[in-house]
Amino acid sequence: MKKFNPRLKNAILEVVENQLTSNEPPETKQTLDRLLAEGYSESEAKEFIGAVVVSEFFEVLQDEKPYDERRFVEALDKLPKLPE
Repeated sequence: MKKFNPRLKNAILEVVENQLTSNEPPETKQTLDRLLAEGYSESEAKEFIGAVVVSEFFEVLQDEKPYDERRFVEALDKLPKLPE
């Protein structure tokens, strides 16, 4: 995340934290663990996951598509490659 709005970043990271706390979807925690094992810091890993959250928000809001958990999980699986 190059230039960012700190409030927006905090809100996105809160979504990530909520997913981790609730273990919903469980792939969020699995992705965090995988990225940590690959040598990324916890904050880096959470920012990667946050990028997927933003991507999914964009799909839902901009393209008027419903939330698609399969699409979300597929994007998590591709990390650290960021969604387009």
